[in-house]
Amino acid sequence: MTPYQHAQFDALGDPTRRAILARLLTGPLPVVELARDLPVSRPAVSQHLRVLKEAQLVSDRAEGTRRVYALNPHAFASLRDYFDQFWTQALDAFKRRVEEGDRSGKPAAKRRRKEH
Repeated sequence: MTPYQHAQFDALGDPTRRAILARLLTGPLPVVELARDLPVSRPAVSQHLRVLKEAQLVSDRAEGTRRVYALNPHAFASLRDYFDQFWTQALDAFKRRVEEGDRSGKPAAKRRRKEH
C-alpha cells in the first residue's frame, strides 16, 4: 500500500468526508454548496476538504473568489486497483473451491458441512 493510499483510507474513515465525496459525485461544487445541510460548520467542511485534498481524493480550482472542488478520478482508480487485488484473490479462491467440489462429485458446500 502506498503512502497516498494510507492517507486515502484515513480520509475515507470519517463520515463527514464520505458525505462530501458523495455530494461531489454529481459534479464540482463550491464549499458553500458542499457545506449546505451538513451537520458541521463551513470552516469544518473546509478542514475536511483540506484532508481530502491532501489525500488527493479531491482537487480544487479558483472560480472568482470561490474554490470549487471535484473528485479526483485518478485517486479512486488507485483505490480500485488496490481493492481489485483482493477481489481477484477471492474469485480465485472461489474458483478453486468450486473445482474441488467438481472433482469429488459433491458441491463444496455440502462436503464442508459433513467435515465439521
